[in-house]
Amino acid sequence: MKDILIGTWAWGTGYNGGSLVFGKKQDPEILKQTFDEAVKHGFLNWDTAAVYGMGSCEKLLGTFIKGREDIFISTKFFPPKKYKNDALTKSFNESMARLNRDTCDLFWIHVPNNLEENIKEAAPLIKAGRIRSLGISNVSLEHIHIAEKALAKEGLKLGAVQNHFSLLRNDQQPIIDYCNANGIRYYAYMVLEQGALSGHYDTQHHFPVFSMRNMAFPKSKFKKIEGLINCMRETARKHNIDPSQIPILWALSKGALPIVGLTKPSHAQKLAEAIDVVLSSEELGLIEKEASATGLRQQGTWEPQ
Repeated sequence: MKDILIGTWAWGTGYNGGSLVFGKKQDPEILKQTFDEAVKHGFLNWDTAAVYGMGSCEKLLGTFIKGREDIFISTKFFPPKKYKNDALTKSFNESMARLNRDTCDLFWIHVPNNLEENIKEAAPLIKAGRIRSLGISNVSLEHIHIAEKALAKEGLKLGAVQNHFSLLRNDQQPIIDYCNANGIRYYAYMVLEQGALSGHYDTQHHFPVFSMRNMAFPKSKFKKIEGLINCMRETARKHNIDPSQIPILWALSKGALPIVGLTKPSHAQKLAEAIDVVLSSEELGLIEKEASATGLRQQGTWEPQ
């Protein structure tokens, strides 16, 4: 299952970058090694966004993929609340310049602000072949229908949906099933809840204090997920894989394609070791039972209610 996306949000610098969001600045040399290791294992699909580090993620990834046509690129436009003519086109062109590309394999409308207007603006870029597939993110089933109708007017089809989906945000199955039944790829982001579900953090070892992820998942929440983390660790031990891979395998079992953030070569190795493991229905049931017992429902500040 190598058509999952490799995420780069933690790569960025400055506003909305790695230090602010994740509490850690990344070393570009280590990230290059991570990229090379992932590609070596066949992970060729890469995801970024204009707002990740305000372009710095795209620029860094662009240096890694320059001259490589085998890399599948996914990036995003974050539309303002009030529609602004040509904003999508401008953002697209700036992203392509940073990524050293003329075309984008998968281009996202990052949030569903003014969805119909932005789709109409994207249509010429799709028809010209510069956007090979259009996706929408942080959306409801109603948003999907609106997008499908707007694209149909242009003789086009929706390519993908990307929403928050994890063991602590398990409310997406109707949308996943709809997408899979209608030829729309469903991508799940924050499957690991920015590391909270990696199995490497707990009440004694939690997120950096000065980070956005610590605000979303403070120490008190790690107490609530102790049972889930222990269940993940035991399941991972049985399969001789890292606990961080359990939520990824769970998402795959639900028909979703996870977006997996990598910042170290070892992360790519662990993903390669686990990607073909299939969890049993009994194992999945136990994991879901522990997840439900946490009573948590995680949601980003940028997400629709």
